[in-house]
Amino acid sequence: MSQKQRTCRSQRSSRTYAGRQGFDYAEAISAETVGSEGICMHLLTLPPLIRAKAYLHEHHETALYIMEGRAGMWYGDHLDQHTEAEEGGFLYIPAGMPHLPYNPSASEPCAALLARTDPNGQESVVLLPEPEALWDARLRRDEAKAVSGRSRPSANSSQL
Repeated sequence: MSQKQRTCRSQRSSRTYAGRQGFDYAEAISAETVGSEGICMHLLTLPPLIRAKAYLHEHHETALYIMEGRAGMWYGDHLDQHTEAEEGGFLYIPAGMPHLPYNPSASEPCAALLARTDPNGQESVVLLPEPEALWDARLRRDEAKAVSGRSRPSANSSQL
């Protein structure tokens, strides 16, 4: 049995792929591109007002560096906790943490560099229909409030 040759590799983002969670990723470092065994690193650009589906990475941590713009994220078992990171900031997501990231800006994209302890870009993505249904119910409730004349809470509001 031959042993895999270890070497250093220079890599440019060579292709973009659609992730199951609803975002497009610019692939860079992964098992598929350079043969990594414990990490993947990609670029992610979120257009204004886009959000992901609710998901988690069961056994893998994720770290993001926000290069441009601002990102928001609802997280927790019921997506009832919230955080934001802006340009120059970092965001950490522990393994197994349900989350729903989004771009809160109506006009500016958000660009981030992300690294995950899974060398494969999508293998550890687990979509979460229950938190997704909770999120959709909150949006419908908030839209009904807006129609009835009450103001709709902002994306930062803990009322979501």
